[in-house]
Amino acid sequence: MVSDPIVEKISELKKKHNAIILAHNYQRGEVQDVADYVGDSLGLSQQAAKTDADLIVFCGVHFMAETAAILSPNKTVIMPDEHAGCPMANMITARELRKKKELYPNIRVVCYVNTTADVKAESDICCTSSNAVKIVSSIPEDEEILFIPDKSLGAYVSSCLNREMIYWEGYCPTHHRILADQIVKMKSEHPEAEVVVHPECTPDVIALADNVASTTGILKYANSSNAKEFIIGTEIGILHRLRKENPDKIFMPVTPLSDCPNMKLNTLEKLLWSLEDVQYVVTVPDEIAKKALSAIQRMLDLS
Repeated sequence: MVSDPIVEKISELKKKHNAIILAHNYQRGEVQDVADYVGDSLGLSQQAAKTDADLIVFCGVHFMAETAAILSPNKTVIMPDEHAGCPMANMITARELRKKKELYPNIRVVCYVNTTADVKAESDICCTSSNAVKIVSSIPEDEEILFIPDKSLGAYVSSCLNREMIYWEGYCPTHHRILADQIVKMKSEHPEAEVVVHPECTPDVIALADNVASTTGILKYANSSNAKEFIIGTEIGILHRLRKENPDKIFMPVTPLSDCPNMKLNTLEKLLWSLEDVQYVVTVPDEIAKKALSAIQRMLDLS
């Protein structure tokens, strides 16, 4: 049980610094519980931009804090743990992307938000897991698309639109630990349960799902469905919020191994320390931020 004094001290420091705490749906339950807003990465950044807070404490991974800094250039953005990165985001660099673009000079680059700011700056338009289909469908059929960096999300979009794309060979290790055989076994044990998975999962897992959705989409689906049992195929941090919002329903992870160690680096103690020392500050160089914002804004305009 987390001691109350930590939570009380966090609350005091929030007022002192005029701060808000943002927590991604995959964060530890106790971190979600002290946050002002819990949600997906882009939604949190948009929420931060709307507030009058001077300090944004982003409990997520580094690319998310970068996005918040880009959308809130006049606010200070900090992370409780500076080492909370994203393996998928690290699977592509701006230099590698520039080299790829040289091979396809007329290609349109659709960039999943799970990327660093400098990669976004080299892209034409961003997308999220919830609007990727809409973003890709907005690009004329005769234009070739390079979808970066998640090949699984890209394959899902392709299957929805029956459209070929070139994929970067990136993926989410956490979602790739969710296996189709595990779902088949769980479904045999819980035949009434609905299977809900994230589009970062592999195609064979997605094929077994009753619903494929982003974290926000999974939450909405679970809230509205008449089912009483759900098999959840995404990072297990979301189970805290699912159970909190739906106490009369049962939520089971496909596997306890779908636990992102980077997401779990943020703890209440580190959150407290980051507020005490106003660390670790996340900044994006102006020129990179300007270019990345263009790619993000094009997505927002379409969404």
